[in-house]
Amino acid sequence: MTPRAPVGTFALVLHTHLPWLPHAGAWPVGEEWLHQAFTGSWRRLVVLLEELAAEGRRDVLTLGITPTVAAMLDDPYCLRELHTWAGYWQLRAELLAGRSEPHLRTLATHEFHEATACLEDLESRWLRGGSAVLRPLVDSGTIELLGGPATHPFQPLLDDRVQRFALRTGLDDARLRFGAAPAGIWAPECGYTPGLERSYAAAGIKRFLVDGPTFHGDTAEAHPVGDSDVLAFGRDLEVTYRVWSPRAGYPGDAAYRDFHTFDHPSGFRPARVTGKQVPPEQKKPWDPAAASARISQHADDFVTTVRRRLDDLRQTDGRPGLVVAAYDTELFGHWWYEGPQWLEAVLRRLPEAGVRVTTLAGAVEAGHVGEARELPASSWGSGKDWRVWDGEQVADLVAEASRVQDRLTAIVDKHRGIARDPVLDQLAREALLVLSSDWAFMVTKDSAASYARDRAAAHTHRFDRLADLIEGGRTADSAHLAAELRTIDGPFGHLDARQL
Repeated sequence: MTPRAPVGTFALVLHTHLPWLPHAGAWPVGEEWLHQAFTGSWRRLVVLLEELAAEGRRDVLTLGITPTVAAMLDDPYCLRELHTWAGYWQLRAELLAGRSEPHLRTLATHEFHEATACLEDLESRWLRGGSAVLRPLVDSGTIELLGGPATHPFQPLLDDRVQRFALRTGLDDARLRFGAAPAGIWAPECGYTPGLERSYAAAGIKRFLVDGPTFHGDTAEAHPVGDSDVLAFGRDLEVTYRVWSPRAGYPGDAAYRDFHTFDHPSGFRPARVTGKQVPPEQKKPWDPAAASARISQHADDFVTTVRRRLDDLRQTDGRPGLVVAAYDTELFGHWWYEGPQWLEAVLRRLPEAGVRVTTLAGAVEAGHVGEARELPASSWGSGKDWRVWDGEQVADLVAEASRVQDRLTAIVDKHRGIARDPVLDQLAREALLVLSSDWAFMVTKDSAASYARDRAAAHTHRFDRLADLIEGGRTADSAHLAAELRTIDGPFGHLDARQL
């Protein structure tokens, strides 16, 4: 089918993030997240993008990869544990094949083939480092890469110096892994406070993402922020929520694989959604053929929605408009098993419907830039404000984070020398890990809240132990502890506390 003349532009932005995982034992909660996200989502997305690249497709989508994810995908320990987990995945499928239920034996065959393909992919290339797998997609122009500040902190709550240091550390990390620092970022949690654009401009950031309500829903073009040249793009919620919203979306369809229902002996998910009020034991077996039929219908519905939105924008504004849909990458494959298949269908059908598919950078080149705007403080969390990360439930975490920042800058100012100091580097590294936005999010949302509090407390304790030794003049002891902590929490080896 010959593509129609473009009626407007669609930019898909995916955000790939998990908190940094310490090198501590086999498969704690966080590592299980990593293994499931990689096997269910990230690897499958890369395979799709490589297929599109082989067809000559360019500017397919904008992919945010946080420094913590990039570090874990290059980390030998994380990769070894991932390889072991995938091996057990294959063994679990073999055990499932011995069950008496026909639908479980069918599922066992499916899972065995998936595990085998994953193992072959890991052993042929991923185990040598994820950045080498991802970089050809960046270099070829298939994707636009977004970066972000180290450890994914909620930037509006950071001291200005610490915010700039975290951002520089994250961008330097991307430069080392992918050959160039990204020109855009997915601001953690889409958190914004007036003036943040000046920090972005100083770091070479040209564009970032905010949630739609920050622009009061006027997301049909990017806008320079304040008196800067930095562009803010707004997430189009009218379109985005067709896929995933706080209350609905395609993944909840009765035919799709149910994320929350397990066959506990094997750990696999054997059921379809069936119905929102249907108890797990009454859910019907997952049927891939039935799910595939719904994928096609939902892809057509989404394409129609995008096209209608762009037609409405053109009639209202008298010119082609822009739709930016943005999601966590893990939606496609992990939370929504059929997500990668749906995504492929959408990316292929949109151009046929007369929609230009491109990246945020491509949207700028296509001229979707409006007048400068002053933006309010905002996020993409509940209430579109800061309550998730600065609310009453996490007041103690916020207070501790502020104290850690003050102590960090005071110690670095007093002890910084001409030469790089690995002890101060580790102190700064632990402080950045204290500041991860994940801990407050998980506590506020009551999602593994105890794990989050334990992680925040552990990093705070490590920071204070090292800070006490530094301030006490115990040089040998501080050097020994810093070396020990580096084996546990050692991302961003290039981190240089002198830059703080």
